[in-house]
Amino acid sequence: MAKGTVNKVILVGRLGADPDIRYSASGTAVAKFNVATNDYDPSSETKERTEWHRVVAFGKTAEIAGNYLSKGRQVYIEGSLRTQQWEDAQGVKRYTTEIIAREMQLLGGAGGAGEETAPQGQGGAAYGKTGGEGAYSGHAGGEELPPPSGVKEDDIPF
Repeated sequence: MAKGTVNKVILVGRLGADPDIRYSASGTAVAKFNVATNDYDPSSETKERTEWHRVVAFGKTAEIAGNYLSKGRQVYIEGSLRTQQWEDAQGVKRYTTEIIAREMQLLGGAGGAGEETAPQGQGGAAYGKTGGEGAYSGHAGGEELPPPSGVKEDDIPF
């Protein structure tokens, strides 16, 4: 880590749709999904505002997302922000900011706490209880993420 800098994001929210899982040319799993978080409008205590976050996971974390996440499921995501830039067909510069998920915990079921949780003790990535009782965690351990320019948007058929 560079001295004096931090790029860390923590979200607890619900999935807006099932994750979209694809594989890069090198065989790395890539999962993309949206997570919604809610906040109250500061001008009115009764109005709730929903913020949508684009999340991308790679490797084992992506495979876990594909196997266990579904629309409405509550999830804890820890990762970092990455902004990508490209030019559209008209030559206009476009930007998108995504959260690169490095750790994920499933929280309760699709309907909330108290419902089934994903099983423990699977092989592959590091799994285990790292949150509340029954939480399921997928962590990309020492897994290397591709560099920002390593996997281009056009290389992944989303």
